[in-house]
Order: sequence, then C-alpha cells, then structure tokens
Amino acid sequence: MTIQLSAFRWVPPFAQGFVRDLRVRWALEEAGLPYEATLIDPQIQASPDYREWQPFGQVPAYRDGGVEMFESGAIVLHLAGKSEALSPSDEAGRARVATWIFAALNSVEPHVQNLVHLDVFHAGEAWTEERRPQAEAMLRSRLTSLAAWLDGRDYLEERFTAGDLMMTTVLRELVDNGMLAEFPTLDAYRERCEERPAFGRAMEAQLTPFRENAPA
Repeated sequence: MTIQLSAFRWVPPFAQGFVRDLRVRWALEEAGLPYEATLIDPQIQASPDYREWQPFGQVPAYRDGGVEMFESGAIVLHLAGKSEALSPSDEAGRARVATWIFAALNSVEPHVQNLVHLDVFHAGEAWTEERRPQAEAMLRSRLTSLAAWLDGRDYLEERFTAGDLMMTTVLRELVDNGMLAEFPTLDAYRERCEERPAFGRAMEAQLTPFRENAPA
C-alpha cells in the first residue's frame, strides 16, 4: 500500500508553508518513500470517518497498510526508525534522534507557539502587552541554550537527522517576527537545513494544492 498522508486542501495565506504535514512530507522525501496526500476540507475534517483516523480532526494523519497513526512528531519518529537517512541504525543513535525530536516539541515549540499566538491570534489585544515580555524571556532562554549547543556544529548531532528536521520546522516560525535573527547561529542552522532538496520538494508539495484550491 502506498503511504497515505492527510493534509488540508486549502488554508489561509498566513498558515501556508507552516501546516504540520510539512514535517512528515519532508521526512518522507528525505527517506525516499513515495506517498499520496489525502486532502481534507472542514466538512471531511469533522466527519466520523476522518475522526476514526485522526481523533482531533487535525493533520497530518498517516497510514501505510501496516501502521495507522497521527501527530506529526510520532509519525516522524516512526519514519526515522525505517530509514537511515533520518536516523542512525544503532540503538544509541536512534535514542539521540528521539531525544532531539522530543526536545523540539517539548522544550522549544511550546515557547515558540506562545509568542506566535500572541502575535497572530491575539494581535492588538491589551493583555498581550503584559504577557509578551514574559513569553519573549522564556523563549530567549531556550534559544540561548540551543544556540550554545549548536555553536561549532552543523547539526544537532554528527549529521542531519529527523531531530534537525523537527527542530527546523519549529524555528522557522520565528523568522517573520525577527526573533530568530537575534540568534545568528540558529538562523544559519535553519537556513542550512532548509537548503536540503528534500525540504524544497516537501514545501512545494504542500503549497501546490493551496494554489490550486485558492478561493476565487
């Protein structure tokens, strides 16, 4: 069975290029695994059939004939176990990759999302003026630690892995607000990862249906 991956048929421009099926598309491209995107809209998203596949109605969801799962981090971790392009084959190497995937999702992304939510979903609301300095301070602390680790390194470990893939998709949300520019080491790391051909193919695959299904 060809791998199936759920993705949105269309999203507003501010979300294009950031929907989390990008993470799985990128992993599949790095691994050289063919897949088909199952495009969904709000009606499908709310349907009982789709909720059987993804209980929260989100994307991505994944199936390959043997495995059916959801949550981008879990899917990328699963794919890392199937491909040496995403993870070393030894136990210690796999453990480090899993560690960095979870670090991206648990140690860095919550603080990134706190700031993104303030700037995008609550822009202009009075309470954000008081909350933003705290959110920025927590995020800067995490970014400082990450930059210290990456100082002198091209990747989180000795070579590109699924951990770098996940961390890059988290960091790139800080480009537009200027926060990542404060950390040249991290910005250069992000650019290095995004220059990979597999990332370009994954991005184009996500954006193509958005262009094709844009409202008239």
